[in-house]
Amino acid sequence: MSYQKNQELLEKAVFGDECAVEELIKDNQALVRSIAFRFKDRGVEMDDLMQIGSIGMLKAIRSFDLSKGTVFSTYAVPLIIGEIRRFLRDDGIIKVSRIYKQQNALILKERESYICKHGQEPKIDELANLCGLTVEDVITAMEANTSVAFFSQALASDDEDFTIESTLYDESSDMDRYIEHIALSQAISKLPVLWRQIITLRYLKDLSQEETAKILGLTQVKISREEKKIFEELRKKLS
Repeated sequence: MSYQKNQELLEKAVFGDECAVEELIKDNQALVRSIAFRFKDRGVEMDDLMQIGSIGMLKAIRSFDLSKGTVFSTYAVPLIIGEIRRFLRDDGIIKVSRIYKQQNALILKERESYICKHGQEPKIDELANLCGLTVEDVITAMEANTSVAFFSQALASDDEDFTIESTLYDESSDMDRYIEHIALSQAISKLPVLWRQIITLRYLKDLSQEETAKILGLTQVKISREEKKIFEELRKKLS
């Protein structure tokens, strides 16, 4: 759905047009699905997660303030996530798979070793490297396990202060990064094909400007100039 159409529907929905509300929810199902997918291993069917996420989307539509100038997807993401988390917490059926338990045990062990060696908390990406996991794996494992344990539970018999609560990462900063990722992904999807190809080759496949130019049949100078245009356009879309 185009940005212009989305804005038109939002304006109608805010002023009580129920048809516009239904169309907005339908047209933004890809956003709801991408968020619901993060919770797919929590013991709830994907269809149920989608329905709960859609409730969050509805709440976002009902409470969205057009005068703030906020990008709707940026506003909607935390409400959708909050609705799904609330359901999982209140329903009490969160199930943690064995792999997440094993990963979380490894994460806690490596975290403790890192602190003993360096005297400070490791960053998420540092933990991921130590454990041989991706950053997303670390976040998912920690979320899955902290959902069902007592925060004050001691993790070491000889250290009562070493609790699950003391190992929690800064969830708010992770949420901010996730919201930014959603907004950036939507902005990139609206760019011209050539620009999307450049982004894929340069920043997803980590190729140099020269390598990218050869693949696209362009010059390195052309790639450099196009990148500047891309960055400027993304700044406009995300501001």
